[in-house]
Amino acid sequence: MTRSSTLEDLLSSLPREEGINSAYSYQYQGFWYGPTLLQGLIDCQQHFHAHENDVFLVTSPKSGTTWLKAILYALINREACSPQDPHHPLLQKTPHQLVPFLELLKPSDYDFVSNSSDNSISRIFACHIPTASLPISIREAGKIVYLCRDIKDTFVSHFHFSNEANVRPSPISLENAFDLFCKGTSLAGPVWDHILGYWKESLERPDKVLFMSYEQITDEPHVQLRCLAHFLGKPFSQEEESSGLLDQIIKLCSFKSMSKQEVNKTGNFFGEVKNNLFFRSGVVGDWKNCLTAEMASKLDQITEEKFHGSGLYLT
Repeated sequence: MTRSSTLEDLLSSLPREEGINSAYSYQYQGFWYGPTLLQGLIDCQQHFHAHENDVFLVTSPKSGTTWLKAILYALINREACSPQDPHHPLLQKTPHQLVPFLELLKPSDYDFVSNSSDNSISRIFACHIPTASLPISIREAGKIVYLCRDIKDTFVSHFHFSNEANVRPSPISLENAFDLFCKGTSLAGPVWDHILGYWKESLERPDKVLFMSYEQITDEPHVQLRCLAHFLGKPFSQEEESSGLLDQIIKLCSFKSMSKQEVNKTGNFFGEVKNNLFFRSGVVGDWKNCLTAEMASKLDQITEEKFHGSGLYLT
C-alpha cells in the first residue's frame, strides 16, 4: 500500500469539517489538519528522531512564526554569522528555508537539515504540532520554544493568509472563517487547546519549554531576547551586550528589514504560496481593522472561558 493510499484510508475514517486553510479539515488526536500537514505529522511521529541539542520552535499558526524563526536563527548562529554581515544567510534565504517546518519535510530529509555550516550548532526546526501529538523523541530531547499571540490577531492573520495564498478551492468569507475558528476547526486548532497544552508544559518543565508571546517580544525585545538566549544555554556575554549585538539582531530580524529583502518579496514557499504573504502586517492590534465589536467580544469571551484558572492571560 502506498503512502498516499494509506493517507486516503485514514482521512476517510476521521471526522471532517470545512477548513479555513483547505477545502476540508480532519480531526486527528483532538486537533484539525489539512491533508498535507496531517501526512507530515504522521511521518514525524513515525520517523523523526530528535537530537539532544535540537531546538524546536512550536507555534499556534499565524502567531509570528516567521519572525521568531529569524530571531532564533540569528541568535543561535551569532558567532558564525554576525548580524551586520552583508552576506548574512537571512539576507540570502527566507526564514522558512533556514528553519524548515517539520511537517513539510520528507522523512529522508530529517537528518540532512543543517541551519548552519557549523555542525556543532543546534539544528532548528519549526512545527505546529500540539503537545498531545509530539513525537516521543521531541518530548525527551532538545528544547522547545513556544510562541502564541492575541487570539484576535491570530484569527485575522489566519483569515487573510487563507484567501491571499489561494490555499482553498475558493475564497472564504470573514463570517464563515470566524464561525469555523470559534468552533476550533482552524489549522492545528482549537487554538486555545494548542496554547494551553504548551502553557502547562512550560510550568511543569521550564527547562524544556519556554513560553513566549508575540506581544511581549514586541514590547520588550531586549528582555525577551536575553530570556531566549539564556533558555537555550547561549546567554549573551558582557562583551556582546556592550557591542550592541542585541540591537543588531533585533534590527536584522525586524519586520521592516525582513519584508524589504528581495528573497522575501519574490518566489514561492512550498508550492504556490508567495513568500511575501508571510510579511503582511506584523502590527499588534491589527484585528481592529477587520473585526466587528461583536466578533472581538466573542473571541475574548471564549478565551477567558478556556483559560480560566490556568494563570494564562493573552490580550
